[in-house]
Amino acid sequence: MNLVPEALRDAMTMFERGWLSSNNVLFTGAGSATLIDTGYVSHAPQTFALVRQALGTRRLDAIVNTHLYSDHCGGNALLQQAYSCDTLIPSSEADAVRDWNEDALTFRATGQRCERFGFSWTIAPGATLALGGFDWNVLGAPGHDPHSLMLHGPETRGLISADALWENGFGVSFPELEGESSFAEERTVLDLIARLEVDVVIPGHGAPFADVARALDNAHSRLDYLEADPARNAKNALKVLIVFKLMDVRAMTFDALCALTYSSRAMQAAAKALAPECEHRALLERLIGELAKIGAVTVNGDTVYAK
Repeated sequence: MNLVPEALRDAMTMFERGWLSSNNVLFTGAGSATLIDTGYVSHAPQTFALVRQALGTRRLDAIVNTHLYSDHCGGNALLQQAYSCDTLIPSSEADAVRDWNEDALTFRATGQRCERFGFSWTIAPGATLALGGFDWNVLGAPGHDPHSLMLHGPETRGLISADALWENGFGVSFPELEGESSFAEERTVLDLIARLEVDVVIPGHGAPFADVARALDNAHSRLDYLEADPARNAKNALKVLIVFKLMDVRAMTFDALCALTYSSRAMQAAAKALAPECEHRALLERLIGELAKIGAVTVNGDTVYAK
């Protein structure tokens, strides 16, 4: 079943991506050709190929980033080089991008990569973007990322939710790892979505879905579970970051993973929430053992491989 609103089917293409990349949404139609989010840097050539095939001889006019975690903006630089397109980013990230502060942008904090890019304009909650011949309202979506945005189309009743709502949850609550509030913000965003008129959600990861009420129930249950014991969020975050890194580089030794945990702020914070610093090696071995049991990684001697 095609869940894209009928009015948008000729003007919007959704590229459902696998990890490491976020989904991409390409708007064409009579207006400007605009891409929402660009995936991870190692997948940038694939993102470019998908966009080029969809556009043909037409140029890409603009990129809009819902937020600047590495899996949502890693293709920015290549697309800017190829198309000289405008780029719109959340206004609260402007200084970090202008100065290319990889700590503030979380790339170094998560042990991830992103090629440097620039921006043309900023957007903030309350703005309206014309995409695919329709107006889309820009909404704040803090929680997973304090700077994150969503796009809601009142006419199309579509929601581009980024990582604020997936069919079975939402993105990792990274700010909580460092003692900053994000569970409460996530709950507020879920309440906001519940008040919107939405027929289809296009999430940052996974397929579009229409059963918004069920997704919200799943997200609330997940949030209740994490809030009841913050160590659960720390454990999930550390596992996600380990698997993400392994999928990027394909293999790492236990020693290299330990070193990464000490050098990457978010990973270090998650590990400290779970075990004393002197036990981080044992913690990683235990978590990797759990990941191996579910088939997320494989282990051969002292080396861990992406599945």
